[in-house]
Amino acid sequence: MIWELVYKIGVDVLSIWKPYTFPSPVDVIKSLYFLSIDNTLLIAVGASMERLMIGYLLSVIIGIPLGILIVRYKYVGENIKSIILGLQTLPSICWLPFAILWYGLSEKTIIFVIAMGSIFAISIATEGAINNVYPLYIKAAKTMGAKGFKLYLNVVMPASLPSIIAGLKQGWSFAWRALMAGEMLVATKGLGQVLMIGRDLADISQVLAVMIVIIAIGLLLDNVVFGRIEASIRQKWGLEVKL
Repeated sequence: MIWELVYKIGVDVLSIWKPYTFPSPVDVIKSLYFLSIDNTLLIAVGASMERLMIGYLLSVIIGIPLGILIVRYKYVGENIKSIILGLQTLPSICWLPFAILWYGLSEKTIIFVIAMGSIFAISIATEGAINNVYPLYIKAAKTMGAKGFKLYLNVVMPASLPSIIAGLKQGWSFAWRALMAGEMLVATKGLGQVLMIGRDLADISQVLAVMIVIIAIGLLLDNVVFGRIEASIRQKWGLEVKL
């Protein structure tokens, strides 16, 4: 209602802006409807989610072991951690020209950008989670004979799991942003490409409609997937406190 009121005042009453620069909610709903009935939106969401899952899975497979290596081996940590911190600050879109030179305009390019956008965030989060494990847990495990792989498997990793999940959640947000950046420049189908088509057609309603879909998917995954996993783990470890 506020959106429609602002539109009416700005466009019809004061003529501050034109309808093609600031759409009404009705026009955006119409765009969502038309994108849905011809399956454009469904195909785009399916393509985007497939790329996201592949790229994010690769970042988890690489990022978590990398974080463990940084903690486990002092030499690796001293020489690699600063490089990883530097690469983490690099915007994901910066990897796109690099990926195009390697893979051309293909699916591998987008997946590479997604993975590079989240690997370092996950590895740094894993390293921080392990370093913040309560030392008494490790000392108690060692007195019982746990060491090496068993110590990490049975004590360190379970104790650091709540913080690692928070890092995975952060890595997913980086992966989601990297996906949109890659699709807007490389993909032939996907939410990013539909967004760019709206821009090329000067259809601000379609642009805003796709942006709303992107936000909705992000909130849905955050609450349904990561939110439930995080709440379950926090409750299991007695970290869920009601104030």
